Amino acid sequence: MTNAMSWRRYPWIIALGMSVVIAVNIGMITAALRTFPGTASGGEGFDLSNRYNAVIERTQQQASLGWTIEAVADAEGHPALDLKDATGAPLTGASIAASVQRPVGAEHTTMMAFHEVRPGRYAGDAALPLPGQWLVLLTASARGHEVTATRRIVVK
Repeated sequence: MTNAMSWRRYPWIIALGMSVVIAVNIGMITAALRTFPGTASGGEGFDLSNRYNAVIERTQQQASLGWTIEAVADAEGHPALDLKDATGAPLTGASIAASVQRPVGAEHTTMMAFHEVRPGRYAGDAALPLPGQWLVLLTASARGHEVTATRRIVVK
């Protein structure tokens, strides 16, 4: 008789287990819908994928220039960029538009103006307020060409 009673409970145990799975799924769906901001982060991923061939072409054009861009932070926390052309000579007279942002932690983005302090060396106009890693997202224009790049610097 005990064996027959345990088999009679088996469907209820399965139903209870499935109910737990369904309840967890409903909870996860509810949490996802309540926290969904309604837009894709960054905003440009879909647009970028639609014009992928143009992005590849632009990247190849920039690479063919042979420019190198190195970024550092000085002792006071000012970002500095060293620009060189394909021959390794300093790239002078460049116009640089940049934003500097923290890749982790609380979002902190700063627009930064760069000015040439010596041939090929461009210094940011302000010190970065916090120590740690920063991303410099820049567009450098010189000699009728434009290059976009992202460089990581560390402020100590």
